[in-house]
Amino acid sequence: MTATGLSGRSVFLVEDEVMIRMMVADMLEELGYTIAAEAGDITEAMRLAQATEFDIAILDVNVNGKVISPVADVIKAKGCPFIFATGYGSSGLPEQYRDRPALQKPFQLDALGKTIEAALRGG
Repeated sequence: MTATGLSGRSVFLVEDEVMIRMMVADMLEELGYTIAAEAGDITEAMRLAQATEFDIAILDVNVNGKVISPVADVIKAKGCPFIFATGYGSSGLPEQYRDRPALQKPFQLDALGKTIEAALRGG
């Protein structure tokens, strides 16, 4: 399965669980995306969000007990699309970002691909 017309785009991935981060990175590569950067904590995510060029970000909502909002704020200011990955459902999203797309963990390859494509197309 490839991301039609969108493969080769780069993804910034923030996920504190190492095994989940590795699994999602593998899924992204299978879909034809490249990993621009990965972070497992808010401090590193903030640094990378500011310093790295990427086409879209996938953000775990709760990173080591901290809400991802400051990182989302940086990405929003850059004008890049982002989606959330959460085990808490849409009610677990930061209030100011409840309009953003979210993937319910655990998610499948197909759902990941469709959500990324929609976000990149602005849908």
